[in-house]
Amino acid sequence: MLNAAAVNPNVLLELFSIYHDWLEGKGQQISKKQEEIGNKIEVADVLAIKLLQRFNYTVSAMKTASQNLSEVHSLQVEIGELKGRLNEVISNCDTLCSRITTEGPESLRSSVKPFSTATADSEISSSSSSVQRV
Repeated sequence: MLNAAAVNPNVLLELFSIYHDWLEGKGQQISKKQEEIGNKIEVADVLAIKLLQRFNYTVSAMKTASQNLSEVHSLQVEIGELKGRLNEVISNCDTLCSRITTEGPESLRSSVKPFSTATADSEISSSSSSVQRV
């Protein structure tokens, strides 16, 4: 039973038209948000790549520093050995200079000056301590 209360086709057409326009607007909004999200993902990808590159550079620098630091101990040992040898050479020179001064020919006595072991020791210890601070 249809009566006069039935929906007017023009009103129904207008409702569908409004609904269609609303759907189209929502679709455009969704497309715009998807595009914005896509752009943000691209930016995040670029930033992640840059961050990874910086991380890899830092890891490489740390490996190099670690290798350099691992060589420091052996250098300190070698410096200690060289210091001992230098002290021995200076001591031998002092002994030789003393012998020349007391027992040597007169022509050499005036030209010979003994090494100062104390001065050499302090210079060597200050230079080796600067190496140990590295």
